[in-house]
Amino acid sequence: MKLRRALSVSAATAALLPLAVAAAPATQAAPAADIPTCYDLDTAYGQYHNNTFVGRAFGIPKSLALGTRWTTYTATLTNASTKELKSFELGARLGSYVYNEGERDLGPYGDLQYWDTAQSAWKTLRQADGTARGTIPGPKTLKPRESVHVQLRFRVGEDLPMDQNYDAFTGITGTFVDRYRNMDCTASGDASGGFSPHKR
Repeated sequence: MKLRRALSVSAATAALLPLAVAAAPATQAAPAADIPTCYDLDTAYGQYHNNTFVGRAFGIPKSLALGTRWTTYTATLTNASTKELKSFELGARLGSYVYNEGERDLGPYGDLQYWDTAQSAWKTLRQADGTARGTIPGPKTLKPRESVHVQLRFRVGEDLPMDQNYDAFTGITGTFVDRYRNMDCTASGDASGGFSPHKR
């Protein structure tokens, strides 16, 4: 199967921008990890509204058979606001929601990869704790109406214990530095889809 360009930045009236991965300039805002989220600064529930992104994911099935076969999908985040997003970071994750004590996350039992267009190769996303997630190289800013597109693939191993129901999902998250209550803070948006794993 010919792989489409998986990671690109596009605008309605502009050509594709290069996706060189470079260190953030010294004049850029503080790293997202060093500042609070905009929701942390929210003194009244629901006061901060983030309608920045329109997210779409294509190709994630509602039901997924456990095994070694890969499922490929595409996720897109579009900046629907009128402002340029600063300190933009892109990540992806495969996992499941844990609602009750004793439930397990599906992430350590699965594999998640993104298509690296610069090296024409699939790259695995995996944290030290075994969770299938990580950061994807991408643009550091996102202008109004610009989009970022990522091609990913995932699978869930047959060793996943089926003694519970899994509210599973996979997709991408875009994070940026916003300004709220006269302070810098981080906000994010997702493009993801849910699925239910089952034995063959």
